[in-house]
Amino acid sequence: MKYKWITILFVFSMSIFLGGCWSSRELSDLAITTALGIDKHEEGFRVTAQVMNPGEIAGDQLSSRVPVSTYSENGKTIFEALRRLTQSTPRKLYLSHIRMVVFGQELAEAGLAPALDFISRDHEMRTDFSISVAKDMRAEDLLNVLTPLEKSPANKIVSSLRTSQNNWAPTKVVTLDELIATLSSKSKEPVLTGLYITGDPDTGSSLENVETIHPPTQLHVDNIGVFHNDQLVGWLNESESKGFNYITDNITNTVGWVECDKEGTVSLEITKTNTELSGYQEDKKPKIVIDVKSEANIAEISCTIDINDEKTIQDIEKKIEKKLVDIVNGSIEKAQELNSDIFGFGEVLGRFEPKRWQTWGKNWQEEFINLEIVVNTDMKIIRTGTTTDSFVNDIKKNKNEDE
Repeated sequence: MKYKWITILFVFSMSIFLGGCWSSRELSDLAITTALGIDKHEEGFRVTAQVMNPGEIAGDQLSSRVPVSTYSENGKTIFEALRRLTQSTPRKLYLSHIRMVVFGQELAEAGLAPALDFISRDHEMRTDFSISVAKDMRAEDLLNVLTPLEKSPANKIVSSLRTSQNNWAPTKVVTLDELIATLSSKSKEPVLTGLYITGDPDTGSSLENVETIHPPTQLHVDNIGVFHNDQLVGWLNESESKGFNYITDNITNTVGWVECDKEGTVSLEITKTNTELSGYQEDKKPKIVIDVKSEANIAEISCTIDINDEKTIQDIEKKIEKKLVDIVNGSIEKAQELNSDIFGFGEVLGRFEPKRWQTWGKNWQEEFINLEIVVNTDMKIIRTGTTTDSFVNDIKKNKNEDE
Protein backbone atom coordinates (compact mmCIF):
# COMPACT_ATOMS: atom_id res chain seq x y z
CA MET A 1 0.00 0.00 0.00
CA LYS A 2 2.88 2.30 0.87
CA TYR A 3 4.53 1.83 -2.54
CA LYS A 4 1.21 2.43 -4.28
CA TRP A 5 0.87 5.89 -2.73
CA ILE A 6 4.49 6.69 -3.58
CA THR A 7 3.83 5.78 -7.22
CA ILE A 8 0.70 7.92 -7.33
CA LEU A 9 2.54 10.85 -5.75
CA PHE A 10 5.40 10.50 -8.27
CA VAL A 11 3.04 10.46 -11.27
CA PHE A 12 1.16 13.47 -9.93
CA SER A 13 4.36 15.46 -9.35
CA MET A 14 5.62 14.68 -12.84
CA SER A 15 2.39 15.94 -14.39
CA ILE A 16 3.15 19.40 -13.03
CA PHE A 17 6.10 19.69 -15.42
CA LEU A 18 4.18 18.46 -18.45
CA GLY A 19 2.56 21.52 -19.99
CA GLY A 20 0.70 19.58 -22.62
CA CYS A 21 -0.91 21.71 -25.30
CA TRP A 22 -1.56 24.79 -23.19
CA SER A 23 -0.31 27.10 -25.96
CA SER A 24 -1.76 25.19 -28.91
CA ARG A 25 -3.83 26.88 -31.60
CA GLU A 26 -6.22 25.22 -33.97
CA LEU A 27 -5.11 25.14 -37.61
CA SER A 28 -8.57 26.30 -38.65
CA ASP A 29 -7.97 29.53 -36.70
CA LEU A 30 -4.71 30.42 -38.46
CA ALA A 31 -3.77 31.90 -41.84
CA ILE A 32 -0.48 30.24 -42.78
CA THR A 33 1.70 32.97 -44.29
CA THR A 34 4.31 31.88 -46.85
CA ALA A 35 5.75 35.28 -47.82
CA LEU A 36 5.87 38.86 -46.62
CA GLY A 37 6.35 41.91 -48.81
CA ILE A 38 7.42 45.14 -47.15
CA ASP A 39 7.25 48.47 -48.99
CA LYS A 40 7.85 52.06 -48.01
CA HIS A 41 4.65 54.08 -47.54
CA GLU A 42 3.79 57.65 -46.59
CA GLU A 43 2.32 56.33 -43.33
CA GLY A 44 5.45 54.26 -42.67
CA PHE A 45 5.19 50.78 -44.16
CA ARG A 46 2.90 48.83 -46.46
CA VAL A 47 2.93 45.12 -45.61
CA THR A 48 1.69 42.40 -47.96
CA ALA A 49 1.08 38.90 -46.65
CA GLN A 50 0.84 35.95 -49.04
CA VAL A 51 -1.40 33.36 -47.38
CA MET A 52 -1.97 29.74 -48.38
CA ASN A 53 -5.36 28.33 -49.25
CA PRO A 54 -4.77 24.86 -47.70
CA GLY A 55 -7.48 23.11 -49.68
CA GLU A 56 -6.11 24.30 -53.03
CA ILE A 57 -2.45 23.71 -52.13
CA ALA A 58 -3.10 20.10 -51.13
CA GLY A 59 -5.66 19.27 -53.81
CA ASP A 60 -4.77 17.39 -56.99
CA GLN A 61 -7.72 18.60 -59.03
CA LEU A 62 -7.85 21.83 -60.99
CA SER A 63 -10.05 24.43 -59.36
CA SER A 64 -11.43 27.86 -60.05
CA ARG A 65 -9.97 29.07 -56.75
CA VAL A 66 -6.43 30.42 -56.42
CA PRO A 67 -3.92 28.50 -54.23
CA VAL A 68 -2.84 31.64 -52.36
CA SER A 69 -4.31 35.00 -51.44
CA THR A 70 -2.58 38.28 -50.62
CA TYR A 71 -3.62 40.92 -48.12
CA SER A 72 -2.06 44.37 -47.81
CA GLU A 73 -2.31 47.07 -45.18
CA ASN A 74 -0.48 50.24 -44.11
CA GLY A 75 0.89 51.17 -40.72
CA LYS A 76 3.33 53.42 -38.91
CA THR A 77 5.19 50.23 -38.00
CA ILE A 78 5.27 46.76 -39.53
CA PHE A 79 3.66 45.29 -36.42
CA GLU A 80 0.78 47.77 -36.66
CA ALA A 81 0.26 46.97 -40.35
CA LEU A 82 0.15 43.23 -39.60
CA ARG A 83 -2.43 43.69 -36.88
CA ARG A 84 -4.50 45.92 -39.16
CA LEU A 85 -4.65 43.00 -41.58
CA THR A 86 -7.03 41.28 -39.14
CA GLN A 87 -9.66 43.63 -40.51
CA SER A 88 -9.50 41.90 -43.90
CA THR A 89 -8.15 38.39 -43.19
CA PRO A 90 -10.61 35.83 -41.79
CA ARG A 91 -7.88 34.36 -39.57
CA LYS A 92 -4.87 35.58 -37.59
CA LEU A 93 -1.66 35.49 -39.60
CA TYR A 94 0.72 32.69 -38.62
CA LEU A 95 4.29 33.66 -39.52
CA SER A 96 6.30 30.55 -38.56
CA HIS A 97 6.13 29.04 -42.07
CA ILE A 98 7.36 32.07 -44.01
CA ARG A 99 9.66 31.05 -46.88
CA MET A 100 10.39 34.48 -48.31
CA VAL A 101 10.60 38.15 -47.27
CA VAL A 102 10.75 40.67 -50.13
CA PHE A 103 11.61 44.35 -49.70
CA GLY A 104 10.50 46.93 -52.24
CA GLN A 105 13.39 48.79 -53.88
CA GLU A 106 12.29 52.17 -52.50
CA LEU A 107 12.41 50.80 -48.96
CA ALA A 108 15.77 49.10 -49.62
CA GLU A 109 17.24 52.40 -50.82
CA ALA A 110 15.94 54.18 -47.71
CA GLY A 111 17.35 51.55 -45.35
CA LEU A 112 16.39 48.07 -44.11
CA ALA A 113 17.24 48.47 -40.41
CA PRO A 114 13.77 49.55 -39.17
CA ALA A 115 12.09 46.65 -40.98
CA LEU A 116 14.68 44.10 -39.90
CA ASP A 117 14.21 44.95 -36.23
CA PHE A 118 10.66 43.57 -36.21
CA ILE A 119 11.57 40.54 -38.35
CA SER A 120 14.44 39.54 -36.06
CA ARG A 121 12.52 40.31 -32.84
CA ASP A 122 9.22 38.56 -33.53
CA HIS A 123 9.10 35.22 -31.68
CA GLU A 124 6.94 33.49 -34.31
CA MET A 125 9.30 34.03 -37.21
CA ARG A 126 12.15 31.60 -37.79
CA THR A 127 15.44 32.70 -39.35
CA ASP A 128 15.77 30.20 -42.22
CA PHE A 129 13.73 32.12 -44.78
CA SER A 130 15.29 33.88 -47.78
CA ILE A 131 15.39 37.66 -48.21
CA SER A 132 15.41 39.53 -51.54
CA VAL A 133 14.65 42.90 -53.11
CA ALA A 134 11.93 43.65 -55.68
CA LYS A 135 13.99 45.37 -58.37
CA ASP A 136 12.52 48.64 -59.67
CA MET A 137 9.11 47.75 -58.26
CA ARG A 138 7.04 47.23 -55.13
CA ALA A 139 7.12 43.98 -53.21
CA GLU A 140 3.31 44.01 -53.18
CA ASP A 141 3.11 43.75 -56.99
CA LEU A 142 5.64 40.93 -57.06
CA LEU A 143 3.83 38.79 -54.46
CA ASN A 144 0.53 39.08 -56.34
CA VAL A 145 1.78 36.97 -59.27
CA LEU A 146 0.62 33.34 -59.56
CA THR A 147 3.21 30.85 -60.83
CA PRO A 148 3.07 27.55 -62.74
CA LEU A 149 4.78 24.36 -61.50
CA GLU A 150 4.78 25.64 -57.92
CA LYS A 151 1.33 26.41 -56.50
CA SER A 152 2.91 28.64 -53.88
CA PRO A 153 4.69 31.63 -55.48
CA ALA A 154 6.91 31.86 -52.38
CA ASN A 155 8.14 28.31 -52.96
CA LYS A 156 8.76 29.17 -56.61
CA ILE A 157 10.94 32.15 -55.68
CA VAL A 158 12.95 30.18 -53.12
CA SER A 159 13.45 27.26 -55.54
CA SER A 160 14.51 29.61 -58.35
CA LEU A 161 16.99 31.37 -56.07
CA ARG A 162 18.63 28.12 -54.99
CA THR A 163 18.59 26.56 -58.45
CA SER A 164 20.11 29.67 -60.03
CA GLN A 165 22.77 29.95 -57.33
CA ASN A 166 23.77 26.29 -57.58
CA ASN A 167 23.69 25.90 -61.37
CA TRP A 168 24.26 29.33 -62.92
CA ALA A 169 25.79 31.46 -60.13
CA PRO A 170 24.73 35.11 -60.66
CA THR A 171 22.50 35.04 -57.57
CA LYS A 172 22.90 34.41 -53.85
CA VAL A 173 20.54 33.00 -51.23
CA VAL A 174 20.65 35.23 -48.13
CA THR A 175 18.95 34.31 -44.86
CA LEU A 176 18.07 36.61 -41.96
CA ASP A 177 20.97 35.50 -39.77
CA GLU A 178 23.50 36.09 -42.56
CA LEU A 179 22.07 39.50 -43.42
CA ILE A 180 22.11 40.73 -39.82
CA ALA A 181 25.63 39.38 -39.24
CA THR A 182 26.91 41.23 -42.31
CA LEU A 183 25.10 44.44 -41.36
CA SER A 184 26.72 44.25 -37.92
CA SER A 185 30.20 43.80 -39.41
CA LYS A 186 32.50 46.82 -39.63
CA SER A 187 34.43 45.40 -42.58
CA LYS A 188 31.88 43.73 -44.87
CA GLU A 189 28.78 45.03 -46.65
CA PRO A 190 25.62 42.99 -47.39
CA VAL A 191 24.13 41.89 -50.69
CA LEU A 192 20.65 40.70 -51.67
CA THR A 193 19.43 39.12 -54.89
CA GLY A 194 16.87 41.03 -56.95
CA LEU A 195 13.49 39.82 -58.19
CA TYR A 196 11.29 41.28 -60.90
CA ILE A 197 8.30 40.41 -63.08
CA THR A 198 7.70 40.60 -66.81
CA GLY A 199 4.25 41.14 -68.27
CA ASP A 200 1.09 42.71 -66.89
CA PRO A 201 0.87 42.54 -63.07
CA ASP A 202 -2.96 42.44 -63.23
CA THR A 203 -2.89 39.37 -65.47
CA GLY A 204 -0.31 37.77 -63.20
CA SER A 205 -2.70 37.86 -60.25
CA SER A 206 -5.43 35.87 -62.03
CA LEU A 207 -5.81 32.15 -62.81
CA GLU A 208 -5.37 33.06 -66.48
CA ASN A 209 -1.65 33.35 -65.76
CA VAL A 210 -1.30 29.61 -65.07
CA GLU A 211 -3.77 28.30 -67.64
CA THR A 212 -1.53 28.73 -70.69
CA ILE A 213 1.69 27.03 -71.82
CA HIS A 214 3.55 30.33 -71.72
CA PRO A 215 2.41 32.41 -68.72
CA PRO A 216 1.93 36.04 -69.83
CA THR A 217 3.34 37.31 -66.52
CA GLN A 218 6.39 35.66 -64.98
CA LEU A 219 8.54 35.99 -61.88
CA HIS A 220 12.29 36.23 -62.51
CA VAL A 221 15.36 35.99 -60.31
CA ASP A 222 17.72 38.85 -61.12
CA ASN A 223 21.29 39.71 -60.21
CA ILE A 224 22.87 40.88 -56.96
CA GLY A 225 22.04 44.17 -55.24
CA VAL A 226 24.86 45.99 -53.40
CA PHE A 227 24.32 47.68 -50.04
CA HIS A 228 26.26 50.26 -48.08
CA ASN A 229 25.35 49.83 -44.43
CA ASP A 230 21.63 49.01 -44.71
CA GLN A 231 20.92 51.00 -47.88
CA LEU A 232 20.77 49.69 -51.44
CA VAL A 233 23.30 51.65 -53.53
CA GLY A 234 23.37 49.79 -56.85
CA TRP A 235 23.20 46.55 -58.80
CA LEU A 236 25.79 44.19 -60.24
CA ASN A 237 25.13 42.90 -63.74
CA GLU A 238 25.16 39.17 -64.52
CA SER A 239 28.92 38.92 -65.09
CA GLU A 240 29.73 41.05 -62.03
CA SER A 241 27.37 38.95 -59.91
CA LYS A 242 29.20 35.81 -60.99
CA GLY A 243 32.47 37.52 -60.14
CA PHE A 244 31.16 38.21 -56.64
CA ASN A 245 30.35 34.53 -56.14
CA TYR A 246 33.79 33.50 -57.43
CA ILE A 247 35.50 35.84 -54.97
CA THR A 248 33.36 34.75 -52.02
CA ASP A 249 33.79 31.04 -52.91
CA ASN A 250 30.09 30.59 -53.56
CA ILE A 251 30.30 28.74 -56.89
CA THR A 252 28.81 25.24 -56.93
CA ASN A 253 28.34 24.83 -60.68
CA THR A 254 28.19 27.21 -63.60
CA VAL A 255 28.91 27.56 -67.33
CA GLY A 256 31.52 29.50 -69.27
CA TRP A 257 32.66 29.70 -72.84
CA VAL A 258 35.65 30.84 -74.90
CA GLU A 259 36.08 31.63 -78.56
CA CYS A 260 38.03 29.31 -80.83
CA ASP A 261 41.04 30.59 -82.78
CA LYS A 262 39.10 30.77 -86.04
CA GLU A 263 35.33 30.50 -85.74
CA GLY A 264 32.93 29.14 -83.13
CA THR A 265 33.07 28.57 -79.38
CA VAL A 266 33.84 25.98 -76.74
CA SER A 267 31.47 25.78 -73.76
CA LEU A 268 32.62 24.50 -70.40
CA GLU A 269 30.83 23.36 -67.25
CA ILE A 270 32.63 24.60 -64.16
CA THR A 271 32.18 21.73 -61.72
CA LYS A 272 34.46 22.69 -58.86
CA THR A 273 35.88 25.97 -57.60
CA ASN A 274 37.95 26.92 -54.59
CA THR A 275 38.85 30.52 -53.80
CA GLU A 276 41.37 31.61 -51.19
CA LEU A 277 41.84 35.21 -50.10
CA SER A 278 44.95 36.57 -48.41
CA GLY A 279 45.97 40.05 -47.28
CA TYR A 280 49.33 41.73 -46.92
CA GLN A 281 51.03 45.05 -46.53
CA GLU A 282 53.07 46.26 -49.48
CA ASP A 283 54.72 49.70 -49.53
CA LYS A 284 52.80 50.49 -46.34
CA LYS A 285 49.51 49.93 -48.16
CA PRO A 286 47.02 47.03 -47.93
CA LYS A 287 47.00 44.43 -50.68
CA ILE A 288 44.63 41.55 -51.39
CA VAL A 289 45.52 38.41 -53.35
CA ILE A 290 42.72 36.27 -54.80
CA ASP A 291 43.57 32.70 -55.85
CA VAL A 292 40.82 30.90 -57.78
CA LYS A 293 41.31 27.23 -58.64
CA SER A 294 38.67 25.56 -60.79
CA GLU A 295 37.90 22.32 -62.57
CA ALA A 296 35.77 22.08 -65.69
CA ASN A 297 34.38 19.70 -68.30
CA ILE A 298 34.01 20.47 -71.98
CA ALA A 299 30.26 20.57 -72.60
CA GLU A 300 29.90 21.80 -76.19
CA ILE A 301 32.12 22.42 -79.21
CA SER A 302 31.03 24.45 -82.23
CA CYS A 303 34.37 24.80 -84.00
CA THR A 304 37.06 22.66 -85.62
CA ILE A 305 39.60 21.71 -82.93
CA ASP A 306 41.42 18.56 -81.90
CA ILE A 307 40.63 17.99 -78.22
CA ASN A 308 42.95 14.96 -78.19
CA ASP A 309 45.82 17.40 -78.53
CA GLU A 310 47.17 18.43 -75.13
CA LYS A 311 48.19 21.80 -76.51
CA THR A 312 44.58 22.50 -77.54
CA ILE A 313 43.36 21.73 -74.01
CA GLN A 314 46.02 23.99 -72.51
CA ASP A 315 45.02 26.78 -74.90
CA ILE A 316 41.38 26.51 -73.80
CA GLU A 317 42.45 26.54 -70.14
CA LYS A 318 44.48 29.72 -70.64
CA LYS A 319 41.59 31.44 -72.41
CA ILE A 320 39.08 30.60 -69.69
CA GLU A 321 41.59 31.66 -67.01
CA LYS A 322 41.95 35.06 -68.66
CA LYS A 323 38.20 35.41 -68.97
CA LEU A 324 37.75 34.51 -65.33
CA VAL A 325 40.25 37.21 -64.32
CA ASP A 326 38.21 39.75 -66.30
CA ILE A 327 34.98 38.60 -64.61
CA VAL A 328 36.46 38.91 -61.12
CA ASN A 329 38.09 42.27 -61.84
CA GLY A 330 34.83 43.59 -63.29
CA SER A 331 33.02 42.74 -60.05
CA ILE A 332 35.74 44.41 -57.97
CA GLU A 333 35.70 47.57 -60.07
CA LYS A 334 31.92 47.87 -59.71
CA ALA A 335 32.08 47.38 -55.94
CA GLN A 336 34.83 50.01 -55.66
CA GLU A 337 32.75 52.35 -57.81
CA LEU A 338 29.84 51.88 -55.37
CA ASN A 339 32.25 52.12 -52.42
CA SER A 340 30.98 48.92 -50.82
CA ASP A 341 33.23 46.09 -49.60
CA ILE A 342 30.80 43.27 -50.30
CA PHE A 343 33.63 40.74 -50.50
CA GLY A 344 34.85 41.12 -46.94
CA PHE A 345 38.36 42.23 -47.90
CA GLY A 346 38.48 44.17 -44.63
CA GLU A 347 37.86 40.94 -42.69
CA VAL A 348 40.68 39.25 -44.60
CA LEU A 349 43.14 42.01 -43.75
CA GLY A 350 41.95 41.91 -40.14
CA ARG A 351 42.96 38.21 -39.98
CA PHE A 352 46.28 38.49 -41.82
CA GLU A 353 47.40 41.91 -40.57
CA PRO A 354 45.52 42.50 -37.26
CA LYS A 355 47.82 45.27 -35.98
CA ARG A 356 47.87 47.23 -39.25
CA TRP A 357 44.12 46.72 -39.69
CA GLN A 358 43.54 48.90 -36.65
CA THR A 359 44.89 51.80 -38.73
CA TRP A 360 43.40 50.83 -42.09
CA GLY A 361 39.99 50.11 -40.58
CA LYS A 362 39.57 53.68 -39.31
CA ASN A 363 39.30 54.92 -42.89
CA TRP A 364 38.38 51.71 -44.69
CA GLN A 365 36.08 53.31 -47.26
CA GLU A 366 38.91 55.33 -48.75
CA GLU A 367 41.35 52.44 -48.41
CA PHE A 368 38.92 50.09 -50.18
CA ILE A 369 38.50 52.38 -53.18
CA ASN A 370 42.27 52.46 -53.72
CA LEU A 371 42.95 48.88 -52.63
CA GLU A 372 45.44 46.93 -54.74
CA ILE A 373 44.05 43.54 -55.69
CA VAL A 374 45.82 40.73 -57.55
CA VAL A 375 43.78 37.94 -59.14
CA ASN A 376 45.34 34.55 -59.92
CA THR A 377 43.37 31.81 -61.67
CA ASP A 378 44.12 28.16 -62.33
CA MET A 379 41.71 26.19 -64.52
CA LYS A 380 42.01 22.45 -65.21
CA ILE A 381 39.86 20.65 -67.78
CA ILE A 382 39.07 17.23 -66.34
CA ARG A 383 36.75 15.66 -68.92
CA THR A 384 36.15 16.30 -72.61
CA GLY A 385 32.82 14.50 -73.00
CA THR A 386 31.73 11.14 -74.37
CA THR A 387 33.04 11.81 -77.88
CA THR A 388 36.57 12.67 -78.92
CA ASP A 389 35.56 14.63 -82.00
CA SER A 390 32.55 16.78 -82.79
CA PHE A 391 30.30 15.86 -85.70
CA VAL A 392 30.39 19.58 -86.52
CA ASN A 393 33.86 18.95 -87.92
CA ASP A 394 32.51 16.29 -90.30
CA ILE A 395 29.75 18.63 -91.50
CA LYS A 396 32.26 21.39 -92.23
CA LYS A 397 34.60 18.96 -94.02
CA ASN A 398 31.77 17.64 -96.19
CA LYS A 399 30.66 21.17 -96.99
CA ASN A 400 34.16 22.17 -98.06
CA GLU A 401 34.45 19.05 -100.27
CA ASP A 402 31.15 19.83 -101.96
CA GLU A 403 32.32 23.33 -102.73
